[in-house]
Amino acid sequence: MGHSHSHTHSHTHNHKDLKGRNLFITIFLNIIITLAQVIGGIISGSLSLLSDALHNFSDVLSLVISYIATKLSKRKASVNKTFGYKRAEIIAAFVNSSTLIIVSIILVKEAIERFVNPVEIESNLVIWLSLLGIIANGFSVLLIKKDAEVNMNMKSAYLHLFTDMMASVAVLIGGLLMKFYALYWVDPVLTILIAIYLVYMGYDLLKTSTRVLMLFTPNTIEIQQIVATITKIQSIKNVHHVHVWQLNENEVHLEAHIDFDEDINLSEFDKILEKIEEEVYHKFGISHLNIQPEYGKCDSKKVIVQD
Repeated sequence: MGHSHSHTHSHTHNHKDLKGRNLFITIFLNIIITLAQVIGGIISGSLSLLSDALHNFSDVLSLVISYIATKLSKRKASVNKTFGYKRAEIIAAFVNSSTLIIVSIILVKEAIERFVNPVEIESNLVIWLSLLGIIANGFSVLLIKKDAEVNMNMKSAYLHLFTDMMASVAVLIGGLLMKFYALYWVDPVLTILIAIYLVYMGYDLLKTSTRVLMLFTPNTIEIQQIVATITKIQSIKNVHHVHVWQLNENEVHLEAHIDFDEDINLSEFDKILEKIEEEVYHKFGISHLNIQPEYGKCDSKKVIVQD
């Protein structure tokens, strides 16, 4: 016998529509920045400007993925997609954080080559285009900052945009140093620093999204504590075969077998189930339950976790 229950409340349609609109605006801004920086990087000969353009291009792709994921996540479940597209935003966060790290490695390789063979750079173009990047990305960051605090997908988009803004600041500083002091080695050095920062920002999100996709137990939850909490409820003899996983950022699921002291009827089971729901929701944030009741069943009651 299974039972599922949810305490979570979904976001309003207005909020989701606004989230999608904000993402669309940031995509448009990033396409403009990317085109301007590619042209400017080629003309000026600045690797840091081209690396910023490459990063911006990865942003465009990541923002498009985030936008599609946001749209998909609103689709309802069906008979052949019983969870709907609730994991679309987690997949987007995984893809986006992966691209941050891949782009970083490419940037480091290019920067080392440029460091060995420095090139004179047209600094005025670098300065003006980096200013464009700071303004456009700064505006984009402000647009999605609120959503980034509660949504992993939006956080991945926010990180891309924020690191872009920081990269543009670094490129601006480099452009000024090249213009007034002819320090052209600053260009590859800044590129390497930008790349290191991207890896630092992307790794944590990659690790978090991977944990969710692999159905690992959330870091904040201890299985033994759940078992101890449920076992304290009257009539419950044992809790075993426990699985806890995170479906997305709003839903944590618990599945378990519960052995009862006596052969209770369904109405009694429902009352006990309500107690379990309240306990695990308020103590552990678990929003969905699937409980299999047992009495006198001959299976191992000592196995807490089993495939």
